[in-house]
Amino acid sequence: MRTVRDAVFDIFRRYELTTVFANPGSTEVPLLAGLPDDLRFVLALHEGSVVGLAIGWALGRETPALALLHSAAGLGNAVNAITTARENRVPLVIIVGQQDRRHLALEPFLAGRLDRLAGDYPVRVDQPVRAQDVPGAVLRAFHEATTSRGPALVVVPMDDWQAPFDDETVAAPARLLRPVAVADADLAPLVELLSKARRPALVAGSGVGPGWFALVALAERLGCPVYQESFGGRAGFPQDHPQYAGVLPDDRIRLRERLRPHDVVLAVGAPVFRQYSYEPGPLVEPGTAIALVTDDPAVAHRSPADLAYLASPEAVCACLAELLPVPARGGAFSRVSGHEPYAGGPLRHVDVLHELAGRLPHDVVLVEEAPSARPDLHAIVPARTSFGFISAAMGGLGFGVPAAVGLRMALPDRPVVAVLGDGSTLYGVQGLWSAAHYRVGVLFVVLSNGRYAVLDRLADKHGGGKGPWPPFTEVDLGAMARSLGCPAQRVETYADLTRTLDEVLPALATRETPLLLDVAVGVDP
Repeated sequence: MRTVRDAVFDIFRRYELTTVFANPGSTEVPLLAGLPDDLRFVLALHEGSVVGLAIGWALGRETPALALLHSAAGLGNAVNAITTARENRVPLVIIVGQQDRRHLALEPFLAGRLDRLAGDYPVRVDQPVRAQDVPGAVLRAFHEATTSRGPALVVVPMDDWQAPFDDETVAAPARLLRPVAVADADLAPLVELLSKARRPALVAGSGVGPGWFALVALAERLGCPVYQESFGGRAGFPQDHPQYAGVLPDDRIRLRERLRPHDVVLAVGAPVFRQYSYEPGPLVEPGTAIALVTDDPAVAHRSPADLAYLASPEAVCACLAELLPVPARGGAFSRVSGHEPYAGGPLRHVDVLHELAGRLPHDVVLVEEAPSARPDLHAIVPARTSFGFISAAMGGLGFGVPAAVGLRMALPDRPVVAVLGDGSTLYGVQGLWSAAHYRVGVLFVVLSNGRYAVLDRLADKHGGGKGPWPPFTEVDLGAMARSLGCPAQRVETYADLTRTLDEVLPALATRETPLLLDVAVGVDP
């Protein structure tokens, strides 16, 4: 007898969902017991790490990844990571186990109220009416995750897997095509706006995707500066390009000043414009027109733009590069970069970033989760490929460790470095076990100052004095990493730093075991 489980496994195989990231419980055992050899099981020790690993895998392979969560407890633990997947626009198929359908009405032990537990962050939540509807729900989740570029959930009661599935209908298309062509005539308003611009600028966002060629061609055609969106989850433009002008400020006062010289600003794959602390006033000065190209309907609908296109950024940029006249402008554009060389005393995080920047290979995959060091990282370590800067666009901690592991698993020939704060590392530290167990050669560079430095800065900014949160200098991340099977080294001096980086980085692409560098850094004033 062909079962629901058999039908779902066939879907996994056909749509390349053959790696299962999970931290299972009893409600998932009927699916996993006797898992076929052609399906790979990857264990993480916390559900946040499960989804984080899947995020990295999906980013690296540019296709949906599969995660399996355990009822309300598992889904609840993973909600932070699910919000990151949605904000980073990462396609995931997430199957959530549920108690046996035959006594759900009695709310047995481990039954979960799952339909709204993750809020509005999933792009779809499906609770199939019948067991036989599960395969169609899983396939639809794959299509929905791909189209909307986010996490799609399917809740499956544990007894559904052994239900019969002969002669049943799968309620989803076997093949779904998404044409992205853009007609020249539709771009006429944008062509006119950019053609008349005297001082245009581009803002590149993570929505540009992994292929930068069309945006680079457009930037070079316009001969204008290109800014990176603030708080983006991915670099949108090569940051060693002479037209790259740095990251946009995240408050309105400085944003208006930065964009003041420009009469037209075109945001490509980026919202208009992402902020952090609230400041009153408009986003740009009067007289500056804002245009937007995005394939994210939510971004298009909420952005205060004069002209917006809901279309493929790559397709639009490629057409614009051909349609626009060549203006009489060009050249390099100034941006903040570099720092004063190490001059003795305690290590600063800028010293670590500077030494990394001088040694990182061109094709490095760099995952960032060090909030207080992020501005300096942007200035010192340019992203030379779209994987040269990967971060959690939502801002919730716990992304860096598991995402780096998933990326390296998906891209085994690429060197992967995660630059993390010690506070951030503690939120996803369980991912180190998966890195060690599955021999995933990521280099974790932890900037350890024993405190939440970004909170201290915010407390100073708001004039409230010292915050009530204590430092956590007792935490020994090296010991914690080793207890999870991950090798670790403590770095306390400049000589230790340079020697260790010289030893580790040349062989990073072929490294088969993870390594955590617990780097002691001072707190910047």
